[in-house]
Amino acid sequence: MAVSAIIAILVVSCAAFTLAAAAASFDKEFDITWGDGRGKILNNGELLTLALDRTSGSGFQSKREYLFGKIDMQLKLVPGNSAGTVTAYYLSSQGPTHDEIDFEFLGNVTGEPYTLHTNVFTQGQGNREMQFRLWYDPTKDFHTYSILWNPKHIIFMVDDMPIRDFRNLEGKGIAFPKSQPMRLYSSLWNADDWATQGGRVKTDWSHAPFSASYRGFRADACVVVAAAGGKTRCGASVGTEGTAAVAGDWYNQELDLTRQQRMRWVQSNYMIYNYCTDPKRFAQGVPPAECSM
Repeated sequence: MAVSAIIAILVVSCAAFTLAAAAASFDKEFDITWGDGRGKILNNGELLTLALDRTSGSGFQSKREYLFGKIDMQLKLVPGNSAGTVTAYYLSSQGPTHDEIDFEFLGNVTGEPYTLHTNVFTQGQGNREMQFRLWYDPTKDFHTYSILWNPKHIIFMVDDMPIRDFRNLEGKGIAFPKSQPMRLYSSLWNADDWATQGGRVKTDWSHAPFSASYRGFRADACVVVAAAGGKTRCGASVGTEGTAAVAGDWYNQELDLTRQQRMRWVQSNYMIYNYCTDPKRFAQGVPPAECSM
């Protein structure tokens, strides 16, 4: 289906959206896809846990696909010595020219802070990494990590604090994810070849099994459903079904001046890596065009 047709269907269908009023049930919304029993859905669908040991990690994916929306998930990360582990939480389409919106949490030795790694892939091209230190201990309690994805912006948020805004600059010749539906994925896996201090610190398996916990999933979003003739349309969103509502504010949301200032504060105080300021990454030391915009 042409991009223009998808967008037209999206706009026309907005009045029929059903928006989530409460956290969705994990057993209804997700499939544990690998890990041989290391992923578990508990408490009548209110809690999901992933585990990693020397043999295997584990992961899950959403049953539904989304085309724009605001996705919220509460995570409590691997405590203690989590060096070498990565907890990934991301939206992704399929295929070689896939789109992807990434949160990745890189573990560390006990007492040292996690690294929050973000990235955006468009048409199979990534290399847009920004990394942050978190201003709290993400292993002590649950915190909310949100992706707001609409036709103009991809905004990464932590406890409703914006930390990154990837804008739609298609008018400047820069690709933006807007035509490929994405599923939500998460996994806990071993990446000690690169994750902690560039791979210098390895996973200490005497602390295994490692475990991360999830709760409070919400998706105020377009849910893509199969329709007659193989077409797609926006269907009911995740949450309480059967209640008609207009589209949420997320569809047209942008950062106002106050939230822009908050994002700049986070980036000034807690951002530790920005691909735009790493000339070694790019030919002739010239960063991608969006970095100057």
